Amino acid sequence: MGVALITGSAGLIGSEAVRFFSKIGMEVVGIDNDMRKFFFGEEASTDWNRNRLIAEISNYQHYNVDIRDYSKLKEIFERFQKDLSLIIHTAAQPSHDWAARDPFTDFSVNANGTLNLLQATREYCPEATFIFTSTNKVYGDLPNYLPLVELEKRWEIEASHKYHQGISEDMSIDQSKHSLFGASKVAADVLVQEYGRYFDMKTVSFRGGCLTGPNHSGTQLHGFLAYLMKCTMTGIPYTIFGYKGKQVRDNIHSCDLINAFYEFYKNPGIAEVYNIGGGRESNCSMLEAIELCQEITGKELNYSLDETNRSGDHIWYISDLSKFKAKYPNWAITYDVPRILQEIYEQNTERWVAK
Repeated sequence: MGVALITGSAGLIGSEAVRFFSKIGMEVVGIDNDMRKFFFGEEASTDWNRNRLIAEISNYQHYNVDIRDYSKLKEIFERFQKDLSLIIHTAAQPSHDWAARDPFTDFSVNANGTLNLLQATREYCPEATFIFTSTNKVYGDLPNYLPLVELEKRWEIEASHKYHQGISEDMSIDQSKHSLFGASKVAADVLVQEYGRYFDMKTVSFRGGCLTGPNHSGTQLHGFLAYLMKCTMTGIPYTIFGYKGKQVRDNIHSCDLINAFYEFYKNPGIAEVYNIGGGRESNCSMLEAIELCQEITGKELNYSLDETNRSGDHIWYISDLSKFKAKYPNWAITYDVPRILQEIYEQNTERWVAK
């Protein structure tokens, strides 16, 4: 079945991909140097997940390589060459707050790292399918200018609006505030499209909403549901930034996302773009998520509200999944937010020891 190369292989999406594609019989090559620990500190380290993958999966090879180091990447691609049939690129600097502190590192990881992987794919395995985990931040803050309505526990969009079922791929990515993180991901997103169009490569940018699941090393600056549940379980104080805690996100379980990747791998296109998230089937506001965490754990979350929202942050974002579902009708959302949070709780009770 060929070899799958997965960057960020010890992270949430990467590790889910490792397990899935190794299980269907592919040899899996993982690239991950635990930059998440560098970005967010010891609590966000993915070492625990990397060690588990190495111990449990016999057809998995791990490389502790930085995607910014093209010479090291070339060595790996040279080793496998045309045996590589799938590249899944999940490695990234994922926080817009962090990007503002160190724009050079953010851009070099997100943009230059993606360029390195695309060029290595072009040189050594141009027939391989290249899947990129982009982000809804490529749309900048344009979603904030939609006609939103304030409800008791969430913001919503008017039912008559064309985006009521979610934001589709026709929203502009131009002339809005993206955050520097969003800008570096725009660069990567467009590069993925351009390598597809210009070199006739099978590439796709999946513009994700909130990606989540029990293997997320959640931290304050990234990993919304996982970190919220961790704080509820352990008593760590949690801060909500702006919008009265009514900001809405759609949340997609890592399992559902990897199934979407698999559908694309079986029937790939060229320079495709899809919005991907929980859609109308799996979304929540901050206040609604807090209520669910408290209900599941039986504990009160120690939280406060900072009235200042994070610059460029979305007030309401739900993905329109209709474009992807139309082309891949066998794919569906199987996890909603309550099920996601229940699983995060159950699978992390030993790792997150209550204070």
